Amino acid sequence: MGKIGLAFTLMGTSALLPSCFAEPVPCPAIAQASGVSITVAADYVDKIATLRMKACQDGTCTEADIPLHPGSIAVDQGCSPEGVCSATSSPDGTMTGFLGLPALSESPLEATVSGTSPSGTALPVRTLTFTPKGNYPFGEQCGRFITANLVLDATGLRQG
Repeated sequence: MGKIGLAFTLMGTSALLPSCFAEPVPCPAIAQASGVSITVAADYVDKIATLRMKACQDGTCTEADIPLHPGSIAVDQGCSPEGVCSATSSPDGTMTGFLGLPALSESPLEATVSGTSPSGTALPVRTLTFTPKGNYPFGEQCGRFITANLVLDATGLRQG
């Protein structure tokens, strides 16, 4: 190997060395639950007494009654001069629920939502086929999260 070849080898090796000693990027210790979340819009909450969902993906279907819980939004409380930031949760009038699935992928998912009104009459059955979204909310080094979110309101069912 000549002097030029040796120089290129040394430059390539020296460029790779810093990555060997780089600090690992911390990832949050958060496990992802596989399933479909649903938000009932604030102006539709009073029309719902019970809710049931069926979700089918990749030949597997799961169906269950969906317990609903008050929804909320995050309210920014600003940052201190030291750079410590905070937020608080505030009710927003929505109701939320979750249907757990054995697995969730980015292939099309068909969700059917039914239920009853407070008077006991059946709500319109709503069906939507959509594709769950994959994202790297904490960076690619921390893994891909796949989410399936729905919104139910007076006009129907849509992807959130």
